[in-house]
Amino acid sequence: MTDRFDTIALTRAGGITELRIHHQGESARWALWGGLHRELGEAFAAIAADRDTRALIITGTGSSFCAEFDMTSQPPPMGPQSWDVIFREGRALLENLLAIEVPVIAAVNGPAFIHAEIPLLADIVLAAPGAVFADKAHALAGVVPGDGVHVVWPMLLGPNRGRYFLMTGQEIGAAEALALGLVGEVVAGDALLERAREHARAIAARPALAMRYARIALTRHLRERLKAELGYGLMLEGMAVLGGA
Repeated sequence: MTDRFDTIALTRAGGITELRIHHQGESARWALWGGLHRELGEAFAAIAADRDTRALIITGTGSSFCAEFDMTSQPPPMGPQSWDVIFREGRALLENLLAIEVPVIAAVNGPAFIHAEIPLLADIVLAAPGAVFADKAHALAGVVPGDGVHVVWPMLLGPNRGRYFLMTGQEIGAAEALALGLVGEVVAGDALLERAREHARAIAARPALAMRYARIALTRHLRERLKAELGYGLMLEGMAVLGGA
């Protein structure tokens, strides 16, 4: 499981799996084609199938969680077949994350501007003081915010604030995220990962089935909402992209 990916580093010890996203060993960049968009879904599926994992930590590399695009990765000419790849990867990205049946802890080490909903779907969300949350990849770029962000952000922020957030690209810093209930703790950057590990060790020491079933119970509503609305949002996004207007 540890050597399969170019943009993800996976380690496991004591029943705790750590997933660190990166781009060539540095802060993660989101590829316009493939890259994290494909590999995160694959990694989440592998972790979901790993019965030896008792808790999962998701974090980034360096000073950013994921704030930039990898502009060296250009997509092929967009058509129905190309969008079918995005459609399948987009569903796998979030559905496979929520298919993980052990508690998930996110340690958001810096700005998260691209698919910032991924760490916020964790059960325990920790943020460094320099963490900032925004959606820069959709409406601001002329793209329908339809690949899950249209479900998650209005749930987290409320319908009106969620729509405002997605349509304007508003940035929410760590302190405000804590006040809004998006994150559970703001932790100094040099202590962030160790704090995540403390939570993971505490969870791993509890009865495994109790923690597994707790995760299943607490994510049921999220799974149902995404199952109902994710494909629809991706269809609207694809229609606008393929329409080219």
